[in-house]
Amino acid sequence: MDLASRYKSMSLYDCLSQKEVDELQGEDFSADSNFAVPPGMDPEKFLSQFSSDKSDVKIKFDHGTTTLGFKFQHGVIIAVDSRATAGSWIASQTVKKVIEINPYLLGTMAGGAADCAFWERDLAFQCRLYQLRNKERISVAAASKLLANSLYHFKGMGLSVGTMICGWDKKGPGLYYVDSDGTRMTNYMFSVGSGSTYAYGVMDTGYRYDLSVEEARELGRRAIYHATHRDAYSGGTVNLYHMQETGWVKVSSTDVGELHYQYKDEAML
Repeated sequence: MDLASRYKSMSLYDCLSQKEVDELQGEDFSADSNFAVPPGMDPEKFLSQFSSDKSDVKIKFDHGTTTLGFKFQHGVIIAVDSRATAGSWIASQTVKKVIEINPYLLGTMAGGAADCAFWERDLAFQCRLYQLRNKERISVAAASKLLANSLYHFKGMGLSVGTMICGWDKKGPGLYYVDSDGTRMTNYMFSVGSGSTYAYGVMDTGYRYDLSVEEARELGRRAIYHATHRDAYSGGTVNLYHMQETGWVKVSSTDVGELHYQYKDEAML
């Protein structure tokens, strides 16, 4: 037997001592997404006082972003801006608002950056566990349901999440909207964030299911640009992804300043 075949046939336990095997077999590797809290504390009751109108201390997020996604004949287009704001202060122009869950699943970020990042990474963990246990990739519908269930468990505790989950599975392309209230819905087009009304206007004008790949990519790029032009809380760069049968592809990352002059020159022709 050659060296490659030998190592391929070895199990995990063949590489460990008997003591290490005994220790591993005694461990509990079950997934638990509950947070540790002080004994006797009700997190929902404790946190509700900070969101009540009668409370002197309030925790209220100022949201600002533009994300969009739409299905067409060649897959799903996802486009986002990259600006993070804290009220009227621009905290960053280079936020990555598309979270790559696995090679066939993408999530977008709108709301609280920390909440979106944490729960979509937790979703990536759950999707990987599913794949290991069932020997196949999780469907887009099931992945979005896992996220909705996780968020619903913490409803009323101050989470701020508005995300789109998109991917490709046995049924083809999928696109779902999930938020921190546990809401989950599917459609051919979504836009989330403070600039979403402007993005919807552009998409409603140019959308067709039979768009070519280049037309669809340009529509997503243009919709985000116009949203950043009118919405002060959106800006930075337009990050564009294309979900295909072979997985997602990052198409481009274009500064909105460059797009502004490009579209201005086109309008003058």
